[in-house]
Amino acid sequence: MDKKINVIINGVVFETKPGKTILDAARDAGINIPTLCFHKDLCVAGNCRVCVVEVVGQNRLAASCATPCNENIEVLTNTLKVRTARKHIIELLLSEHNADCTRCYKNGNCELQELAAEYKIMSEDLIPLAPYKNYTIDMFSPSIIKDDSRCIRCQRCVRTCAELQGVNALSVAYKGDKMKISTFFEKSMNDVVCTNCGQCVNHCPTGALIEKNYIEEVWEAIADPEKHVVVQTAPAVRVGLGEELGFAPGMRVTGKMVAALKNLGFDSVLDTDFTADLTIMEEGTELLTRLKKVLVDKDDNYKLPMCTSCSPGWVKYIEHMYPEMLENLSTCKSPQQMFGSLAKTYYAKARKLDPEKVVSVSIMPCTAKKFEADRPEMHDSGYRDVDLVLTTRELAIMIKQAGIDFMKLPDVKHDRLMGDSSGAGVIFGATGGVMEAALRTAYELVTGREVPFENLNIKSVRGIEGVKEATIKIEKPLDNWSFLDGVELKCAVAHGLVNAKKVMEAVKNNEADYHFIEIMACPGGCLGGGGQPIPTNPEIRERRAQAIYEEDAGLSVRKSHENPEVIKIYNDYLKEPLGERSHHLLHTNYTRRERY
Repeated sequence: MDKKINVIINGVVFETKPGKTILDAARDAGINIPTLCFHKDLCVAGNCRVCVVEVVGQNRLAASCATPCNENIEVLTNTLKVRTARKHIIELLLSEHNADCTRCYKNGNCELQELAAEYKIMSEDLIPLAPYKNYTIDMFSPSIIKDDSRCIRCQRCVRTCAELQGVNALSVAYKGDKMKISTFFEKSMNDVVCTNCGQCVNHCPTGALIEKNYIEEVWEAIADPEKHVVVQTAPAVRVGLGEELGFAPGMRVTGKMVAALKNLGFDSVLDTDFTADLTIMEEGTELLTRLKKVLVDKDDNYKLPMCTSCSPGWVKYIEHMYPEMLENLSTCKSPQQMFGSLAKTYYAKARKLDPEKVVSVSIMPCTAKKFEADRPEMHDSGYRDVDLVLTTRELAIMIKQAGIDFMKLPDVKHDRLMGDSSGAGVIFGATGGVMEAALRTAYELVTGREVPFENLNIKSVRGIEGVKEATIKIEKPLDNWSFLDGVELKCAVAHGLVNAKKVMEAVKNNEADYHFIEIMACPGGCLGGGGQPIPTNPEIRERRAQAIYEEDAGLSVRKSHENPEVIKIYNDYLKEPLGERSHHLLHTNYTRRERY
């Protein structure tokens, strides 16, 4: 039985576990203590001091997020001294903050704004500390805008970039009133090792870091009668969008999302899950080809382990940090980019459209997708493959702008032709999903039998652990795959770039002998992406993952190679995985980048 200790909060005795902070114990007891620098994903900092409380017997107020409980500690959370201190701290933060809230992108979802309203901070209360500074606004990145005038220096972004991602693109520069959050040599975020993952955006409590939005460009395209605007929706969007529009976390709103997109005026509403299935066909075939070339032919031109290439944040990370291992990356484009290239070719041809007039829009849980669409490599259709990328949050804004009552919408299905998908495509949105989808197909192609797991659920690659491993033994393969008989296929899954580093270092130092590695840049995979509703924390990510697996379990087709539309596109257009046309449209190359 777990040991418990007693804590006294506002005169009432509560039980808690040793080592828990005052903040944790108070929240468990139903007492809210305000915070700004604290976040469940991150280590304790105690920078902002908004969470101060009185500890009986101590003269100084204590930061509750950084003070552990001990037996019979007596805490007061709502004294005049505490309330006055918190109010003064908020006033000090606002005194150097660009508080033009009505013109701030985070208006209505800003933690500083909420605290200012809660403590009724009036303009005449603000303390004039210093004249307004000549702040920098960095808008060079296609994904993220960094506005120093709205920064409160809580350092959440710095801790996020270091702890969750292991990237360190952001750091603290200077001291005192000159202190700021900076990049290497104060370069633009577009010129440093930033992976565009957007986790800093998700964790920023104000509008200092936001996604670069393309809402007006999408409205303009929809309004242009000469344009045919096709939109794709990523699997993680359907389990996040509802949080912005009145639903609890973890609610699947696939049908309402499609209905909303049709109401917004898109000419065709299709599904990224379709090209997720296509990715599995190409990626699975590429893996099997590599296995044959390495294990049988001993061909040094092919590298193992093969790493997935679906996550653009991860791809940019390896380009910066492990450029010598780029040949280990699958050459497959991400599902977003596969869809874009097919929208301007296969789709345009089938619908008898001029591809120059087709506008390809994607709704993504990810800010790095904006960078990915902007890559010069992504023009294999003869045009820019994906024209505009919106996050889940941006789509919610458009729905609100259009006056759509989302909760009252009927459930509508995606349009046909690149709109049908399998359960394998759906689970791409969760960490381990790409691996599980690939194994469902690759094992069956090699053996003629389904993967030997109950209900196709490969639970060893699911879950929230940072690094997961799985081994599948191949027995009695079909004749053309006889060289794999008895081979134990060793797989690894990592999410969050700090965990990607652990896996890649193990491979680099010959401490691991994996054949196949799935890496997602964001915690939890795409469902925890930098474009998902805020807040995002471990509990919310877990609910979203559960919703994704429920959608997979409820579909009649759960293997990519059994998707009728995938079969059709190969028969009618692509002919075969890794064929000449599929290789041109669905595969790419990568770029060695500086490690700034």
